[in-house]
Amino acid sequence: MSLLELLRRLFRRRSTEPLTGLEPARTRLVVGLGNPGPEFADTRHNVGFRCVDELARRCGAAWQDKTTTLGSLIAVARPTPELTLVLAKPHTFMNRSGRAVKDLRDLLKLPTSHRLVVYDDMDLPLGALRMRERGSPGTHNGMRSVISALGTDDIARLRMGISQAGSAGATNHVLSEFTPEERGIVEELIARAADAVLAWAIEGAAVAMNRYNKGVV
Repeated sequence: MSLLELLRRLFRRRSTEPLTGLEPARTRLVVGLGNPGPEFADTRHNVGFRCVDELARRCGAAWQDKTTTLGSLIAVARPTPELTLVLAKPHTFMNRSGRAVKDLRDLLKLPTSHRLVVYDDMDLPLGALRMRERGSPGTHNGMRSVISALGTDDIARLRMGISQAGSAGATNHVLSEFTPEERGIVEELIARAADAVLAWAIEGAAVAMNRYNKGVV
């Protein structure tokens, strides 16, 4: 076999099977929740997607379509030589996110402390972050689906504040886009959320919570 053919086979294997051969001790799963499709891309409900997009961008990681087998787009990022982040964007739509998260859990077999879900929260002020290691899903249907599918609320989560719903109601609020006046705050929120995820992955949950569970900056 020529060197060129060997390289082709290695590249093809890595492209089609990005999740094989990962060491659980050095791997973290980060799932951003949202809805697929361009019509939802800039809505409040999709800041979880935007957070993992930012992490992929920082690490130069490309998204791969694994929706037929895992229900998600997947990117494998390496923020440090010792650490691998498996980034996921479930394409099952928000209210059925749990199925995709369960499939990833079953495949990767990571310790519970190595899994994190990132999502919007209208019970937090716009721009606020809150990380917890476990707990109830609150009013968020995507997180309810995740906890139901996993059969436990023992999973870390990072909530991103999108502000309270007004008279239009919760559904209309989360599916609305940010106003021009809010967009600068949201860009900062996404950047800080990505920072918080990296702190969680590299330094641990306690450090990340102490650093980022504060008021709006």
